[in-house]
Amino acid sequence: MKTTPDARTAYRHFRAITTRWMDNDVYGHVNNVVYYSYFDTVVNQYLLEQGVLDIEHSTVIGLVVETQCNYFSPISFPDSVHAGLRVAKLGSSSVRYEVGLFRNDDPLASAQGHFVHVYVDRESRRPTALPETLRSALSRLLLGAK
Repeated sequence: MKTTPDARTAYRHFRAITTRWMDNDVYGHVNNVVYYSYFDTVVNQYLLEQGVLDIEHSTVIGLVVETQCNYFSPISFPDSVHAGLRVAKLGSSSVRYEVGLFRNDDPLASAQGHFVHVYVDRESRRPTALPETLRSALSRLLLGAK
């Protein structure tokens, strides 16, 4: 089944990301690996803004165990990227984030994908239950949430 680009309305939170000259590759568009950094940026900035991520001291940290991206149309410097974020699945120790990357004012995603974080104890690296504050912040992004 062919994946089709989502509309902006399919996402619950947005972050504007400025492209940089160095993001372009020799073909004149943003290199595919940069899209994953945009995914990381929108997720981690949201968690920081919600006060549920302390990069240096959190006892629970998220490790990426799965990632995927579909590309539909190119993004190039000096485009502005609007990264849409939603949560598709919220488990006891994991979350599936879905991200749509929109070029300038385009109504459909130029790229979209997901990654899965498994939350683990920082010291033991063993899966652990999501802290309630984190679960609450992520619940606001759940598909179908009001």
